Amino acid sequence: MKEISYAINKTKYFLLDMDGTVYVDDAPIGDVKNTLRYLRARGKKIVYLTNNSSRSKLRYEEKLKALGLYSTEDVIYTSGMATAAFVAENYRGKKVCLLGTDALAEEFSTVGIVLDDDNPDLCVLGYDTQLTYEKLRRFTVNLRKGLPYIASHPDVNCPSKDGLIPDAGAFMEMIFASTGRRPQTIVGKPYTTMGETLVKKFNASRDEFMMIGDRLNTDIQFGLNCKFWTTLVLSGETTMAMADKSTTKPDFILEDINRLVDNF
Repeated sequence: MKEISYAINKTKYFLLDMDGTVYVDDAPIGDVKNTLRYLRARGKKIVYLTNNSSRSKLRYEEKLKALGLYSTEDVIYTSGMATAAFVAENYRGKKVCLLGTDALAEEFSTVGIVLDDDNPDLCVLGYDTQLTYEKLRRFTVNLRKGLPYIASHPDVNCPSKDGLIPDAGAFMEMIFASTGRRPQTIVGKPYTTMGETLVKKFNASRDEFMMIGDRLNTDIQFGLNCKFWTTLVLSGETTMAMADKSTTKPDFILEDINRLVDNF
């Protein structure tokens, strides 16, 4: 597999989805601990990439540490962090009406964004697991003023121990039904905004990134849209039969992330 060997060696930044890619529920996939050590030892940067904007970087760091999958040189990058970076760059000095968790609000405050539900300049929707009717009311009132509208990611459902539960994409549909408005920018996978922020963050070329994930419609489509290398792993949501039928075609397909080591 000469081509994948070339891509792996060219890659400096491995963008890893988490659930289904490095672990399933709370169980690491195979010998992934040593696979990650192998990559780090060869100067590769591990970037954990998630669309979930409800949790803080620290929360993910704690989980990955508990599983033995985190090293201090690794990077955790959420759609919430990417959205805050996008707003800070493109709406500098503007006040935000945020529909999001306390953790997401903290991400915005960290980069100097002022949150203001009473007199905002734009509206930002995240995955708000602390949603109340009053927060929803204020958000839709502000949307009806015609303010710019940004969302952190498009996922309709989020996996949980109880099965699928409503995510930001479901909130978007509810808000559309009320206001007739859809976001003008969606930051997370599979859209390119999150990828653009990573290219700027690391000051790297696109062929130095490889997106590795178990979902064709988010992980792999994101990598393709951003013109990164893409590797589908069959350790999560997608089967080989599903990949064969899909019009979304990754550059490479591996049984799991541990097969990277075989192709250096």
